[in-house]
Amino acid sequence: MTFYPHLTALSDSLLLTALVVGCALVIRRDVALRLLALMALLSIASLVGRLLGFTSLVRVVDLLTASTPIILAIIFQTDLRRTLLNIGKRTSRMPGFEGDIETVEELLKALRELADKQIGALIVLVRQSPIEHVIHVGTEIDAKVTCELINSIFLPYSPIHDGAVIIENGKLTKAGCLLPLSQNPDIAKSFGTRHRAALGLSELSDCYVLVVSEETGKISLVHDAKISYDLEPLELRRTIKKALGVRRRQE
Repeated sequence: MTFYPHLTALSDSLLLTALVVGCALVIRRDVALRLLALMALLSIASLVGRLLGFTSLVRVVDLLTASTPIILAIIFQTDLRRTLLNIGKRTSRMPGFEGDIETVEELLKALRELADKQIGALIVLVRQSPIEHVIHVGTEIDAKVTCELINSIFLPYSPIHDGAVIIENGKLTKAGCLLPLSQNPDIAKSFGTRHRAALGLSELSDCYVLVVSEETGKISLVHDAKISYDLEPLELRRTIKKALGVRRRQE
C-alpha cells in the first residue's frame, strides 16, 4: 500500500473544502468557520479510513463530502439567490455617506404616531445592496425624511398608502412601491401582506424593513429574512441608527 493515492485523495478533499468555504464566505460569513471545521473533519476521516482500509467509512465520508455543495445550496438558497442577484450591481450607499440623528428622530416619531393610530406602514431602509431590480411601480419623491411627510403618505385616503416608502442615503426617494412577496410557507398566518412583502425584500437584499401593523399597531423589523416583532423602543432606535449609518459621535 502506497501513500501517494491517499495524498491525492486528501488534496482533492482539501480543494473541495477550500471551494465550499470560499463560497460560504461570500454567502454567509457567520457559517464559514463552522463549515471549515466540518469539512476538515470529513477530510481527516477520509484519510484515516483509507490508511486503515475502512472502505465502508471512506464511501460514506466521500459521499457526504461530494454532497456538501448541494446540501448547502438547498439550506442557503435564499442567501445564494440574494448573492447572485447582487453580483455586478453597484452599491446603493454613496461613498462616505453618513446618516444623521435628525433623520432617525423623525423616523421614530413617525413610527410612534402611525402605531398609536394603528395606520399600516411599510418603510424600507436601503443599505449596500441595490433594490431597483426587485421593486415595482413607485412614485419618485427625493425629499427630506420628516414625520409629517411619512404620515401623509400612509394616511388611508392617500393614493400611495398601500405601497412601501424607500429611504436611501438619508432621503425619502420613493413611495407607493410594490415589494416582492415571500413564498416562505413557514410564515405565521397572523402576518399579513405587509409582513410578507417585507420578508420578500429582505430575502433578496441587505435592507432593513419597518412594518407597522394596522391590526395591532405593533412595529416589526425585518432583516435577513427574519422578523423581530413588537420591538422595544431602545432596540428599534439602535437598529435604525445602524441601518442609516449614524455614527456614535453624533448621538
